[in-house]
Amino acid sequence: MEKKDLPIAVVDSGVGGISVLSELVKALPHEDFLYFGDSANAPYGTKTRAEVLEITRSNLQMLIQRGIKAFVLACNTATSAAARTLREEYPQLPIIGVEPAVKPAALLCENPTVLVMATALTLREEKFNSLVDRFAHRARVLPLPCTGLVEMIEAGTLEGKPLDDYLGALFAPHKKEKIDAVVLGCTHYPHVRGAIAAHFPLGTPILDGGEGTARQTKKRLAELSLLCERERVGRVEFLNSLGDESMLSLSRFLLERALENNQR
Repeated sequence: MEKKDLPIAVVDSGVGGISVLSELVKALPHEDFLYFGDSANAPYGTKTRAEVLEITRSNLQMLIQRGIKAFVLACNTATSAAARTLREEYPQLPIIGVEPAVKPAALLCENPTVLVMATALTLREEKFNSLVDRFAHRARVLPLPCTGLVEMIEAGTLEGKPLDDYLGALFAPHKKEKIDAVVLGCTHYPHVRGAIAAHFPLGTPILDGGEGTARQTKKRLAELSLLCERERVGRVEFLNSLGDESMLSLSRFLLERALENNQR
């Protein structure tokens, strides 16, 4: 098989990266994708940087053995902890990460107040803080660690009272703030975008980095002449480190749901 016909690997700590996968499928409809959800090690956001790096390196090595042409880190925490090191270790492999959509949020209006939802580890990492510093003159950024939200989404809790109660308590300290935009700084969070939006005034922009990651992936593959030339619609294969059919079923459901939402 030619290298350009190999699948693009997309990796996350669980089902969160399917929000990025849906953007990739939309941008690259003829490509094959291999999605690996590492639910056995979820959540990454409560681990140390060294632990996330080692887990991500091990997952990459496993996927290289299966045969891939690119590696998309569809996880903000893993991108922060591992992307730079893995690019140095695997210089021949395109490795694309995600970035919280702080830039587009900062440019929405003059001096916006931007609430950034993310895992505790993402918010501690130098990568995130450097990003915030770059736009400190343009926007007031309020970091909001969302401990426990990844676990709810991994359990398939995408709506309902427990989620609404959790989000209500999470946002309570910022109720008196005029929030101009909300940034979903974890790829799990777009799966509950509707529930999040219900806690803010109608029309409040809620941004994530999935579309930007898809654009960057397409650009890198084009630069390396690795875009496939098949005419057929690409396939998506799901793997999960739990080896649990219920996680694979949830993964397929979330992709179908995300693709339907993308078409609206």
